[in-house]
Amino acid sequence: MKAAYYNEFGGPGSVKTGEIELRELKEGEVLIKIKAAGVNPVDAVITKGYYKDMMPHTFPIIPGWDVAGVIEQRGHAARRFEVGDEVYAYARRPEVKWGTFAEYIIIPDSYLAKRPQNISAEAAAAIPLAGLTAYQSLYVAGGLQEGQKLLILGSSGGVGSFGIQLAKAKGAEVIGVASSKNHEYMRSLGADHTIDYHDKDIGEAVKQIYPEGVDLIFDCTSGESLQQALKSLKNSGKLVSILNQGEDLDKKIDFEFVFVEPNTKQLEHLAKLVEDGKLKVEVSKTYSLDEAAKALEQIQSLHTTGKIVVKP
Repeated sequence: MKAAYYNEFGGPGSVKTGEIELRELKEGEVLIKIKAAGVNPVDAVITKGYYKDMMPHTFPIIPGWDVAGVIEQRGHAARRFEVGDEVYAYARRPEVKWGTFAEYIIIPDSYLAKRPQNISAEAAAAIPLAGLTAYQSLYVAGGLQEGQKLLILGSSGGVGSFGIQLAKAKGAEVIGVASSKNHEYMRSLGADHTIDYHDKDIGEAVKQIYPEGVDLIFDCTSGESLQQALKSLKNSGKLVSILNQGEDLDKKIDFEFVFVEPNTKQLEHLAKLVEDGKLKVEVSKTYSLDEAAKALEQIQSLHTTGKIVVKP
């Protein structure tokens, strides 16, 4: 099959495109013809070797953990879906090797959910990692409830965009933080208030909107923005971060770090939210397999609005 891959850690520039032999189908697995693969910042990070001590890596490595496609073959005992079913998945396996920037992927059918049918394959492929990250951060770790006040740092990117919408689906009030050029986009997703981190101290700006502070901070950027924002967290509030692991935080803060896990039930719920019109997916750019390195360079800039995808 044709795939984007790399044989050594060297950042996005080490990624090339060529032919790779597909392995054999095993029990409980399916062969998926890939229609689109979502691109996420972690994909670029992995090309630099930053996670090599956390997870086993075997070269050549195909990047990508998000996929939407069609089931072409089923292995023994893989009976959750039929050949021809349109599915999507967060395809992170214990070993980093067989990613989604390719024409095909073999994966256990336990990872799959039927993809939303009212959007394109490209849009569906943009959901899994970012959608599950926001879901697990807000609904599971954050325990977000109707009427609560939420602050999202980095709310115009892939995870933040889903975070705004999932929070509104729950009935929460949302302040989104991003540069001013993205404020209209954030409001279109449902943000009640927007703050430009260039203009003012985030914590003080939040206090002008909610003098009593916010119930939950969802941190997708960390750094100085987080330090400013902490001033606006209620004493009873909680901080959830996908970047900060707590080393520089006051131990009194109710804090949780989230590293997203595959979860088919949550993917099914996300698909229903999409089909019910409560979750929309903004795909800002599509790249070919030959442009996979460019897609990774774009995503590592951390200035992508919405989502980008690779299409075989």
